[in-house]
Amino acid sequence: MPRAAKDATIVVSALHARTNFGRLLLRIEEERRSLVIEKRGTPRAILLSLRDYVRLAAPEPEILRAIGEESKRKGTDALSSRQIDQVIKAARAKKSKR
Repeated sequence: MPRAAKDATIVVSALHARTNFGRLLLRIEEERRSLVIEKRGTPRAILLSLRDYVRLAAPEPEILRAIGEESKRKGTDALSSRQIDQVIKAARAKKSKR
């Protein structure tokens, strides 16, 4: 049986999550809440809506803007994917020699 924590997070057992996954997905999206999945009373995973995940994982617009400006200033904004891969490979090789 799901229960709500103080911060409105839904807490369910792994068994309940497995047997009611579709309903829980709908609830997470509709109520904009997260879901903690416990196994034997220990939290093991968190299920978030895609919107909440993107909000947590994506950098803020001002950070992206600063990164873009820095890239233009350094001239790295015109690098191809292949060139970027080569720069990364060389940096990793240099780091592993230390």
